[in-house]
Amino acid sequence: MKYNRHSKILEIIEKKDIETQEELAEELRKEGIDVTQATVSRDIKELRLVKVLAPSGIYKYAVIDNNNMDISPKLIRVFAESVLSIDYANNLIVIKTLAGSAQAAASAIDALNWKEIVGCIAGDDTIMVVVRENESVREVIDRFNQLIRG
Repeated sequence: MKYNRHSKILEIIEKKDIETQEELAEELRKEGIDVTQATVSRDIKELRLVKVLAPSGIYKYAVIDNNNMDISPKLIRVFAESVLSIDYANNLIVIKTLAGSAQAAASAIDALNWKEIVGCIAGDDTIMVVVRENESVREVIDRFNQLIRG
């Protein structure tokens, strides 16, 4: 249910300029999804939606997307400066970081919101990144390396 609601939220904000949580809740109700403003607020946080200036001059909800440079340069810097090595096996990428840096670097990976990445898990100095398809692993690693090089 939550997955479907999140999916619908992403679909709505891609098609329409949504300015407020109340407006988003109303759009969800039109789609047959009964929600409260509190639920929408949690969904926005979980989806890491941000408000960006739309061409129309209003602030609207959007997905953080590194290609649009909505992700903080500080997060990219944390990632780039903490990674020691990257290796992979099948659809799993293992990233070794400086001691104590894995969770911050994993947060940067999550914020990238790359469609190829299902998610990641961080320990103290190791991150495991799950990639949707084996065929995408090399491309994801190349993109990580581009971030590291700047």
